[in-house]
Amino acid sequence: MASQICLYLSNQSPFSYSYKHTHSSPKFPSFKPKARQHYQENNNVPNKDPLRQSLSLSKRRLNFSALALMFNGFLPDISKALSDKELELQRYTDVDEGFTFLRPSSWIKIEKAGATVLFEEANKGSNNVGVVVNPVRLNSLGEFGTPQFVADKLIQAEKRKESTKDAEVIGVAERLGQGGLQVYEFEYKVDSTRGGMKRIFSAAFVASKKLYLLNIAHSDKPKSPLDTHTRAVLEEILHSFDAAPST
Repeated sequence: MASQICLYLSNQSPFSYSYKHTHSSPKFPSFKPKARQHYQENNNVPNKDPLRQSLSLSKRRLNFSALALMFNGFLPDISKALSDKELELQRYTDVDEGFTFLRPSSWIKIEKAGATVLFEEANKGSNNVGVVVNPVRLNSLGEFGTPQFVADKLIQAEKRKESTKDAEVIGVAERLGQGGLQVYEFEYKVDSTRGGMKRIFSAAFVASKKLYLLNIAHSDKPKSPLDTHTRAVLEEILHSFDAAPST
């Protein structure tokens, strides 16, 4: 995303980079076999079949044991899905460059050529969020074109990459930032030979003859699609991108 916008808006050579509850286990009741009742001969209640009673009890134990195993770590996919939803955000502000945004507090800051700042999910670098700042001749994005025009250019450039199998725009928007700043937002998905299906959220604005680009990339594969909670968090990050308040 950043490299493509810079290609169109900047005088510098483009570069490419990839951005790349708690719950407790339910307490199940313990089932203990009751002491066998002894009936007197004159009692009309018939004796229960001991074998049938034993089989019924074993079946109940088996059912509850299976449930207990499910909630105690024998289904790692469920545990992972729950843990992945814990994405707490914290504010990151670069006073020198003049931008601010929310980022996942557990993601790690790394150094990468061309990126002003980049945070990656631990052990999953394909999920990341970063910002690039480059000088431009524009005073605002509106001088270049509408949000849809920019989105179309981005997709065209994305499709020209050898690694891209498919690319599609999902949404385009415009909002006002700090002091009425014009901010464009984009959402699109890319299927490539490098990392498979990804969902991309991007935001851009121009201030003080500089182009500011936020790029959020997250895996969105058919077998593990982007869930509703994670999507909401990523959108919150997207909408938080803005010029840093003047001091």
